[in-house]
Amino acid sequence: MLQEGSIGISGTVSSVIYQNEETGYTVLRLDTGAEGLVTVVGCLPYASPGETLELEGGWTSHPTHGQQFKVEQAVRRLPETTAAIYEYLAFGGIKGIGPVTARLIVERFGVETLDVIEQTPERLSELRGISAKKAQEIGRAFQRRAGLRRLVEFLVRAGLSARLAIRLFKVYGDDALAALKDNPYILAGEYIGGDFHEADKLALSLGFEAGSAERVQAAALFELSYNLNNGHTFIPRNKLIDVTSRLIDVDTYTTADALDSLIEQGMIVECEIAGLRACYLTSLYIAESEVAERILLMSGFKLFESGELRHLIDEAQSEMGVILAEGQKRAVEIAAERRIMALTGGPGTGKTTTVRAILALFNKMGLKTVLTAPTGRAAKRMGELCLEEAQTVHRLLGAGFNEEMGLPLFQKCADDPLDADAVILDESSMVDITLMHALLDAMKPECRLVLVGDSDQLPSVGPGNVFADIIGSGIVETVCLTEIFRQAAESKIVSNAHRINRGEMPEADNTGDFFFLQRRTPEKTVDTILELCAQRLPQNMGIPPTQIQVLSPTRMYETGTVRLNSALQAALNPPAEGRNEKRFGDFLFREGDRVMQIRNNYDIIWKKGETIGSGVFNGDIGQLIAIDNKQQTLTVDFEDKIANYSFDMLNELEPAYAMTVHKSQGSEYRAVILSLSRGAPGLMTRSVLYTAATRARELLIIVGDSEVLKAMTQDNRKQRRYSGLKARLKSGNR
Repeated sequence: MLQEGSIGISGTVSSVIYQNEETGYTVLRLDTGAEGLVTVVGCLPYASPGETLELEGGWTSHPTHGQQFKVEQAVRRLPETTAAIYEYLAFGGIKGIGPVTARLIVERFGVETLDVIEQTPERLSELRGISAKKAQEIGRAFQRRAGLRRLVEFLVRAGLSARLAIRLFKVYGDDALAALKDNPYILAGEYIGGDFHEADKLALSLGFEAGSAERVQAAALFELSYNLNNGHTFIPRNKLIDVTSRLIDVDTYTTADALDSLIEQGMIVECEIAGLRACYLTSLYIAESEVAERILLMSGFKLFESGELRHLIDEAQSEMGVILAEGQKRAVEIAAERRIMALTGGPGTGKTTTVRAILALFNKMGLKTVLTAPTGRAAKRMGELCLEEAQTVHRLLGAGFNEEMGLPLFQKCADDPLDADAVILDESSMVDITLMHALLDAMKPECRLVLVGDSDQLPSVGPGNVFADIIGSGIVETVCLTEIFRQAAESKIVSNAHRINRGEMPEADNTGDFFFLQRRTPEKTVDTILELCAQRLPQNMGIPPTQIQVLSPTRMYETGTVRLNSALQAALNPPAEGRNEKRFGDFLFREGDRVMQIRNNYDIIWKKGETIGSGVFNGDIGQLIAIDNKQQTLTVDFEDKIANYSFDMLNELEPAYAMTVHKSQGSEYRAVILSLSRGAPGLMTRSVLYTAATRARELLIIVGDSEVLKAMTQDNRKQRRYSGLKARLKSGNR
């Protein structure tokens, strides 16, 4: 039965124009008989000429290629006539068979050809030119396609996305359909990426009871995984039982039993931490406890006594042409003495000069030092200031993806450690517990670690509160720089950032590098921001729009990033003849747009000159340089790394003319315009305002309501994160 608003067509695949094997996205020509050839687009993995398709969907109009049928659901049937079977085999139906071999096979086995290939492939070796080994390879290739096709059909009949089949098949292989029927909740697993509620609907339709162990266990795991996005590494047992019970409407006794079963299976770890009965996903428990263990081990070493390397520090100062303040000098001494240290301080307090001095000292000590930061922009800025190469943590560790297991991985680890005697990590407040675990695991036991950051900024987007927990534990020697140097003190950006951090209203006399423009309504706020970006700053101050970053505490509301991005795109990159566009969800992508990657993707291939690599990560900013509507692809330039996206991957990109303050962490911009109007209370806080202010290098303009500015300055609420690292460090990881 067709869904409301859908129509149906059927026919035989005539040719396949484009196919992405990773996602199943396909563009093909379908012979519908009397109505002729039509173009079909959608998720049809391994579609081949000769197949019969019964499709449900709707017609769309493509600006270049005209009318197309967009598939919502599909019923696929293998060819049944000898002519159709030949077409299927000859033109890509099975890997290893071309036109000549296809003709030989069809002439021998006729309409039984596909049954022979699937059930008794050894019979193919009866034909000249097909060895027993090749016959088995052909059989396995066909069986794999047949298995994936049956999996797709099962999911589509259940109203689920065919894309999930590709991911299920990567993880479970030929057993994917059986595994799914046995436990539909695997759809909501971490590496499949399906929605828990979709998996739940499928399970209930297959007869699973509302209080079944599979259902309740899946709900508990979902709650733990979902709350990683809120920064929690664990959830207290009583809270986990409560939220899980409410999610699926079961009693708490049933949930408690399911939780105990997950603990027995080793999928959840329960332990006492900071006076709470904490429930962790096992991977998060391992990450947090091993980070604590490694830091405790490193903090116990004192390599030199104070003053032993004073002559080298003096030489480093002399060569740099600077005289370090007492706090800076103390930081350099601790870096020499200790295997791990933390350096924190606000803007203008000399962190960069201190890092350069530490690096110079390490060089004099003959230590091989690597510089790293969580984001590309932060690494680039660190490298420029230190006059040495700096890499993102992901690149440093060789981030990749395990196709067989469906798991992210890092090439560098304890078995293949970094070739480094010291690591200096900038913007440490952005590093979550899983990334810190990976970094420490890749460091040789004798390697030093210098953590640099601003502990008053927002914590990491991912789980944990690593930098603040390390400092708060008191276990790691920490230097907090507080002296604002004269040149920095002349900057209103710097002085007002410190005022905000103390809970004082910023001084806004609209001179120098800090301006506040009072706008009482959201409409006037947006209009002013557009005028600043398109006219006033480029024309009056020589700052091009590409060097202006608009920030907002929130995505939604009238002055959130969704609304701002739409308005800024219209003002800065309007439609033009020859400028291709592609609408996807809430966004209209246009050639020339500034875009941002919004999740880690270890599979995306990029090319920089002759260098080819993989991986584009959450927060990476680029320019959309090409949209190919024929090939259904989009090309982005991430600072000279050229990456291609198929259209069905566009949920990984967002416009970046405006971004949330959280997404701006680790970056610095020549000019920042901060939009301040109403927003969700949890986002309208001092730490958000402070983080936004510290993103600006030359110019900061706040546009909005002074009452909102005042309320944010006074609101020093910290979002509570359930994190056990601080307690583990203080208790010796017991």
